[in-house]
Amino acid sequence: MRDLIRRPAFAAVAVLFAAFATIGPRVAHAEDVTVFAAASLKNALDDIVAEWAEETGKSARVSYAGSSALARQIQQGAPADLFISANPEWMDTLEADGLIVAGTRRDLLGNAIVLVAHGSAEPVALEPGVDLVGLLGDGRLAMALVDAVPAGIYGKAALTSLGVWDAVEPKVAQSDNVRTTLALVARGEAPYGIVYATDAVAEDDVTVVGTFPADTHPPIIYPAAIIADSTNPDAPLLLDFISSPTARPLFERQGFTVLD
Repeated sequence: MRDLIRRPAFAAVAVLFAAFATIGPRVAHAEDVTVFAAASLKNALDDIVAEWAEETGKSARVSYAGSSALARQIQQGAPADLFISANPEWMDTLEADGLIVAGTRRDLLGNAIVLVAHGSAEPVALEPGVDLVGLLGDGRLAMALVDAVPAGIYGKAALTSLGVWDAVEPKVAQSDNVRTTLALVARGEAPYGIVYATDAVAEDDVTVVGTFPADTHPPIIYPAAIIADSTNPDAPLLLDFISSPTARPLFERQGFTVLD
């Protein structure tokens, strides 16, 4: 369990190392659209890209990681055509740096954050003063990096709003993205974790025991945009497809709210 806890001094390095590892050498065909997408989008976006390929005969490759790691790679010149973030702040950063194409940014999706438990567990009332420390016992609360990864940022905000962050913080085990957080709980390495509602849908070995009230954290919005250095003429077509009525049920099947 000691290995679950990330030392702050190494957190940023771990994030960047993990993200670069997901991308590796650019071996995709020249016509492929390269998408950098938040890890929580994997199930839905894999289905949507497959549907796009079937309908158009065009191809795309998607690199999934924490939004913070992907945004930093784009800042460093990583080759991407589209970026889909799990929160507006990282897109704001790229926009301020002139790294997205003006007029292409759009808000795609909404989500919720939930408390999940390993296996079967009783519901937890997520209200002010909730005794998460007592609930955890000797275990840890798995979360994505609370100062960098959107799921962790939202989770910390919710716990702070409920007045329990200071008590829970010493028992938090941070990971580099929300899917890693989910895996820790699914494997029983942490008894509880905070993930997106859509992540919980994708894992049979966890139980949602509570949903954090929407007013305890900033709105969870997934913006998408074309990267300024992209020269791929298919990038706008894929962005339009991801925003289309065809993609809507594929997102909704995974628990996302599609924003109009």
